[in-house]
Amino acid sequence: MTILKSTQILSDSTQSFEHAVANGVERFSQTVKHVRSASVNHMSVTVKDGTVDKFRVNLQITFEVK
Repeated sequence: MTILKSTQILSDSTQSFEHAVANGVERFSQTVKHVRSASVNHMSVTVKDGTVDKFRVNLQITFEVK
């Protein structure tokens, strides 16, 4: 039997939503092993001086507990 756990994180990027997702998964994987999936729950941006400053994603990340 496999036991999975999930947690929600916020990740951002100055480049794109895709890059924000990649940043979040890569950073989370540095401290938690056996990451199995990530789901985007919400996307948003921050605005500075009338232009998009950062792309943000709320990720639900699932990982296997050994």
